[in-house]
Amino acid sequence: MSHIRSRFSKPADELVVRYTTSLPFDWRLYQEDIKCSTAHARMLGKQGIISAGDSQSIINGLSDILTEIETGSFVFKPEMEDIHMAIEGRLFELIGEAAGRLHTARSRNDQVATDVHLFVKNTCTSTINKIRTLQGALLKQAEAHQQTALPGYTHLQVAQPVLLSHHLLAYFEMLERDCGRFTDAKKRSDVMPLGSGALAGVPYPLDRKMVAEELGFTAISQNSLDAVSERDFVLEYLSDAAICQMHLSRLSEEMVIWSSAEYAFVELDDAYTTGSSIMPQKKNPDVAELCRGKTGRVYGSLNTMLTVMKGLPLSYNRDLQEDKEPLFECADTLGDSLEVFAGMIKTATFKPERMLRALEKGYVLATDIADYLVGKGESFRSSHGIVARLVSYAISQNKTFGELSLEEYRQFSNLFENDIYAVDIKSALNARNLAGGTAPKQIAQAIARAKKILAEAGVKN
Repeated sequence: MSHIRSRFSKPADELVVRYTTSLPFDWRLYQEDIKCSTAHARMLGKQGIISAGDSQSIINGLSDILTEIETGSFVFKPEMEDIHMAIEGRLFELIGEAAGRLHTARSRNDQVATDVHLFVKNTCTSTINKIRTLQGALLKQAEAHQQTALPGYTHLQVAQPVLLSHHLLAYFEMLERDCGRFTDAKKRSDVMPLGSGALAGVPYPLDRKMVAEELGFTAISQNSLDAVSERDFVLEYLSDAAICQMHLSRLSEEMVIWSSAEYAFVELDDAYTTGSSIMPQKKNPDVAELCRGKTGRVYGSLNTMLTVMKGLPLSYNRDLQEDKEPLFECADTLGDSLEVFAGMIKTATFKPERMLRALEKGYVLATDIADYLVGKGESFRSSHGIVARLVSYAISQNKTFGELSLEEYRQFSNLFENDIYAVDIKSALNARNLAGGTAPKQIAQAIARAKKILAEAGVKN
């Protein structure tokens, strides 16, 4: 920090140093920072801005620093306020004054922005890969349960019969949209700010495209003021992560409910549950509950970053240092949630017999009986009222639809005939044989489509 304070007559207060340092968390950018500095040094040498010898010395020194950090021998000195100064400080120790030439034609403003762009770009890729793994686990279970029916719910009330595979593939679709969003976010992060300087560009003949190519960026920024001060790409990642984590939270809720004794639709593997400190019989779905709870962390990261950005004038402001902690925490939380969920779904044991029992007592065929009457010439609105009264009667008699006699049916409509007993779970499922429906034929096509999606993404399933 000393050379940055050359303009001042006294050192920073110790509390100020502690308050402003970001090294305790931005050390995680060491790979991105070294990679960006290496490409920058190589370009400076090629362009003749610094000597070829100094360029190579810097590159070699950075390589040594990378090795030190990854082997644990690097000393993170508290007086270095961030990872960028920590690396530069060590570079001075290794190669001497040549290290001072690395920062030619560069500001920490465009340096940090480039590091974060690279981090978000790589994180989008890893997030997509983890989503694909979870999709694969859902697909495996869907394949295994193409004949397993359960109640579909609205308002958490029994509604209509669906196949378990249909239910699981609903989450596959949610995650597919998540993949699309992260793919788009990756495009927005795939822009290199380096070369923007502090805010106005730099007065050196840089080859920005050379650096971008070495770093794997497909585009360079077009406005230096915007490049050093925008964090839209971070916000986009955080927003996409919040939506994805919300999907996991919804599935978490269902795993919690379904694994309860009252439902018992699923048994979670011992490896993904915990016991109670006082109740020996308990098998708690803590992983699902924590995933649901951690959704608040991810939402918090997004709200933090939106609040940081809301009042910033152009261009760079130190507020932007606050982008990293929410970004890192969000990436860690979502990444861990996706990984643990893939394992939990893969090892879960679904209970078809319990699902069938729930179907038998839930009057899930009410809509199909109304459709039966429509097929006999009754209007749907009238059919709806008839079946509503029929349900009330069946409940009062403690009977299922199948236990009602034809005479009882005909108390509500003379259109009922013996073929009413052909309306059952199987016929209800088969009747919904249209794209997106829960009929077995449609589920087979949906599974084939899901397999194709994963195969095209390079996922073995």
